[in-house]
Amino acid sequence: MKLHELSPAEGSTKERKRIGRGPASGQGKTAGKGHKGQKARAGRGMRAGFEGGQMPLQRRLPKRGFNNIFRAKIVTVSVASLANKFNDGDVVDVEALKNAGLVKNSFDGVKILSNGEIDKKLTVKANAFSAAAKQKIEAAGGNAEVV
Repeated sequence: MKLHELSPAEGSTKERKRIGRGPASGQGKTAGKGHKGQKARAGRGMRAGFEGGQMPLQRRLPKRGFNNIFRAKIVTVSVASLANKFNDGDVVDVEALKNAGLVKNSFDGVKILSNGEIDKKLTVKANAFSAAAKQKIEAAGGNAEVV
């Protein structure tokens, strides 16, 4: 097989519609653009959401709430999921959490929460711990280190 022998699969391509090319095409005269007006002109540009001077929808609807773009994005992991994924004596850090599939992206940090129970002795290294989570990890004989 050579490059010049390649062709698309049967039926996967079709000819583009050539508008305004004679009476036989069925797209002659105004070529599907109606009669005059802004939409019939070349380069007809109207911005997205423009409603012909009417107050556009995005300005008619009420604005609600506040979006803090500076808020830190913290990923949370429960103590129970640590107990399910890791073995006794393991060191659990952000990389280990990613490898175990508990965290996809760490964003601005990982916080361990106290949902569930833990009975394994783990050394957990995270950006933050809830007080109850830290207490549960240490009660199981593990270590909670803030990095």
